[in-house]
Formats: sequence, C-alpha cells, structure tokens
Amino acid sequence: MSLADSYFQQSTALIARAREVNTPTLQTLAPVIGQSVAQGGILHVFGSGHSEVIVREIIGRAGGLACVSGILDPTNGFIENLVGYGSALIARHDRQYQLLPGETIVVISNSGKNAAPIEVALYAKQKGLHVVGLMSLAMSRTTSTVHPSGKRLHEISDHVLDNGGVPGDTLIDLRGSTPAPDQPPLLSGPTSTLIGAMLLNLLMLNVIEWLQQQGHPLPLLRSQNILGAIEHNRAVGAPYRHRLSRQLA
Repeated sequence: MSLADSYFQQSTALIARAREVNTPTLQTLAPVIGQSVAQGGILHVFGSGHSEVIVREIIGRAGGLACVSGILDPTNGFIENLVGYGSALIARHDRQYQLLPGETIVVISNSGKNAAPIEVALYAKQKGLHVVGLMSLAMSRTTSTVHPSGKRLHEISDHVLDNGGVPGDTLIDLRGSTPAPDQPPLLSGPTSTLIGAMLLNLLMLNVIEWLQQQGHPLPLLRSQNILGAIEHNRAVGAPYRHRLSRQLA
C-alpha cells in the first residue's frame, strides 16, 4: 500500500471514530450554543499556530453562522508559550469585541499544553463563558503543561472535543514495516487539521439544527460567488458587525 493510500485509510477511519466518540458532546453543546445565538450571542474561536487554520474553517463560511468571531494571534503562534501572552491577547479581544457570560468559546490546541490557549481558556471561564477544548486528548493527558498553573486544556475545559489523534499528530511511519532498532522515528501524515475541521462543521450543523427545530431564524451566510449573496451576507451580519474581529470577519 502506498503512503498516500495508508494515510487515507487511517485518517478516514479516525474521522469516523471521532464522530462516534464526540457525538454526545456535540449534542450537548447544540442547545448551549444555540440558546446564546438565539439571544444575539457570539461564538468565539481561538487557535494558535497551525490550529488557527481550523479556526478559519467556520469564520465567514458559506453555509455557516454569521455570528462567529475569531481571536487572532498576529504572531502565528511563534510566542504561544510566552507566559502572559495569551492573557494579553484575549483581554485585548474582550475590550474590542466583548466576551459575554453565557456565550461559548472553542479553544483549539492539539497538544493541550501550550500557554496561550490555556490562558485564553482560563480568562474566558473567569468571564462566565462556556469553554470547549478541541485537542488530541491522548496527547493532552500525557504531556506536561508549560503553563505555571500546572493545568492542561482538557482539565480547564467545560466540554472536550477529542480529535482522536496520536501524540505527535502523525500517522505514517516512513521507515517501512521493519525499521532498524536504532533508526529514529520518521513520521508524516498529520490529522489534527483534517479531523478538527470536521468536528467544528459537525458542531455547527448540530447548532443550526437545534435553532431550526426551536423555530429561531438562521443567520446563515451564502457563498459570495452566488448572485445577491453579498447583499444577503451584509444584512445577516449587520447585527454582529461590531462584535466580529475585523481581521477575520
């Protein structure tokens, strides 16, 4: 089997497993986020470094909710382990766009050990938000935190979404089936982005379904490549514009 075929087989199996494992949490979160959205609330999302790619999946997305605000790390994660940086980042976002009690924030960190996402989660909890941690639970449980609190993301979060990834985030061993005993690991085939994006899309659909079943209007965006969509999106986004991060809105 080729490396690509092996990756496809293993990663699609992980997606199916992640959906099965996380379905109860996704169903629990639907009314929590849905009620906030129905009352005009915002869903906040943060991820530092490569996790910001997953954040972008549900911001300004065709078919997605207009009321999603991303917390942008301008350093792209290069100083995410500078203690105090995450606290400053989330406090600045709060001053500009407001974090309100009863709203939800999704904090994404594959390892669950880095300072910035931990500080964002701690700040949000103090403000009365529901904190959802998206991570590799296996990695978060087995790595040492770099934060002085001694906490890892899964220990802070009110709800945990587990991407099911292995520690190190890579599935494919490039050394072959019988590597030499002294040969160091040579791994590729990451899964955290692939599965993280799927979990967030499943979450959004659960929230949308709850809103629909409860008879609430759906603030859904349309693809801007469709006739009339730009005008529609401006109208749908108008109630939230003052609370959406301009860089990501």
